[in-house]
Amino acid sequence: MIIAVDGPAASGKGTIARALARHYGLPHLDTGLLYRAVGLCVLRNGGDPADPADALAGCDFSDAMLGDEQLRSEAAGAAASRVSAHPRVRAALIERQRAFAGQPGGAVLDGRDIGTVIAPHADAKLFVKAAPAVRARRRHDELSARGLDTSYDRVLADIRERDRRDTMRDHAPLAQADDADLLDTTFMGIDAAVDRALSLVEARIRTAGRD
Repeated sequence: MIIAVDGPAASGKGTIARALARHYGLPHLDTGLLYRAVGLCVLRNGGDPADPADALAGCDFSDAMLGDEQLRSEAAGAAASRVSAHPRVRAALIERQRAFAGQPGGAVLDGRDIGTVIAPHADAKLFVKAAPAVRARRRHDELSARGLDTSYDRVLADIRERDRRDTMRDHAPLAQADDADLLDTTFMGIDAAVDRALSLVEARIRTAGRD
């Protein structure tokens, strides 16, 4: 079984995807980490994430880098949003993601284009969203808990800019797949969001079983 979970930054898609993976005993891949790894490589090499050549050079990273704590930094996130706009970067990473999705037994993947590009044949698809102000508050609280000093206004501006880049890019923009279930977590806590996600996936499984 393949479960695709898409949505914008700080919508809760990662938390939901991890919970689904635990529930069904499936491996999980946060595909955003791949783009964060590319962006971080570019920054460490002194390159420009907006430059296609620099971004493509950053794709040559080992799986071990996916455990680097710096991938969770705001700098890596901002760089990831920029490098992900380059078609050649997305092409370089697409097979890596499809191989993960296609392993025996299936998997849960979360990102921006899982249900539309990486695994359009997924058994269940969720598109997780929340209001920008709510997502910014969540991200700000997360950064503060990690001891990082940043303002709410700065985080909100960054969220809105990422949304603009992700939805407006020419190649594989952030979009809800036609057959994805919408999950708006704006007014939901973690437990309620996870419960709703499980209900939506179970409904898809039951429907597939009747076909």
